[in-house]
Amino acid sequence: MERRSGPRAGTDEVPFFSQATTFGVLWPLVEERVNEVFATGKFSHGRHVAEWERELAAYTGAGFAVGVNSGTDALVLLLRACGLRRSEGVLVPAYSFVATASSVVLAGGRPEFVDIDPVTYAMDAAALESAVTPASRFVMPAHLFHQMADMAALGAVASRCGLTLVEDSAEGIGMRQYGRHAGLHGKGGVLSFFPSKTLGALGDAGAVLTDDPEVAEMVRALRHHGRLGPTLGDFATISTETDVPGYNSKMDDIQAAVLSAKLTCLDNDIARRDELAAAYHERLRDIPGITRLPHVVERPARNTERPRDGGESRPVYYVYLIEADDRDRLAEHLARHGVGTEIYYPTPLHLQPCFAHLGHSRGDFPRAEAASARALALPLYPDLDVEQIDRVSETIREFYTGKPT
Repeated sequence: MERRSGPRAGTDEVPFFSQATTFGVLWPLVEERVNEVFATGKFSHGRHVAEWERELAAYTGAGFAVGVNSGTDALVLLLRACGLRRSEGVLVPAYSFVATASSVVLAGGRPEFVDIDPVTYAMDAAALESAVTPASRFVMPAHLFHQMADMAALGAVASRCGLTLVEDSAEGIGMRQYGRHAGLHGKGGVLSFFPSKTLGALGDAGAVLTDDPEVAEMVRALRHHGRLGPTLGDFATISTETDVPGYNSKMDDIQAAVLSAKLTCLDNDIARRDELAAAYHERLRDIPGITRLPHVVERPARNTERPRDGGESRPVYYVYLIEADDRDRLAEHLARHGVGTEIYYPTPLHLQPCFAHLGHSRGDFPRAEAASARALALPLYPDLDVEQIDRVSETIREFYTGKPT
């Protein structure tokens, strides 16, 4: 594997995330495109956002890509644009970032939780079917960590039960199943460009992906205070009438310019993530105490699907997630030795205080609870080098065996 030197906070530290080297290499292109934004004098909802939307649609194969100011807003706007009405149920996984469920509340709906498949950490199709209630109108699986949920199985349940399928594909840039990009297996999906994502901006940014022109048109209106029609770069529309109550969720042109520059190396970055994940596999697979390493579920193209790009599926390692005995003490041990980690997610959604009114108790979704108690994300990003992975792996081995090798 080719060595790629990465940044260190000190001589022996491995941060959980850094993109200092990437920005050092890309800075001339980033600077050029950001300077173009300054030259136009339009810093929000302008020409560079429109150009970025075209580039993103071309990369993902989406009929429409609509830039907004965060992945969370993208979820809210997508649900509203797809017709979610007040108090309707949206089935979401019990194991995900809180925005998966809080976006439902912000859009006026009611979260209904579903247990997960323990291998993919995504919504389980059998659990989904048993969780449908008379109030259920939508189902929103989340694609987590390195692969998509089983969209064929979930789509079949949605069809049988009359549910509208949308995707929390915030982590899914580059992921494909049956040749279709994440977010394009139902009415629409979203992407987050939070700085630590596989494709990250310099701050918050997001997008809605859809093949439905009516959904795209409504998202465009909702992001700009409910004004229908073309608004990108058009100051005159500030005085037009508002058709629906909307939001101020416009994307900044500087973020669009940064993302456009970084898109040029995205596929190389994804390949680098694959290499680093393989290095972790090799070093961690025989360490006692690590009970699960990431596993990619093969999903070859099916004749019943509508394949794109050859119809194959493609995982993308956003984070490298392990399950481990004594997870919290392991995380503390790694921190003491200069290794950053993140716990995804320490509290499953049904036990979050903000959803206590829904009446769930511990034990309601056991697989989600088990993942929350055992999962730990290790550093994984293109700036990382193999020597740093050696350090992480040896520190983990030392925790469980008392010996570094």
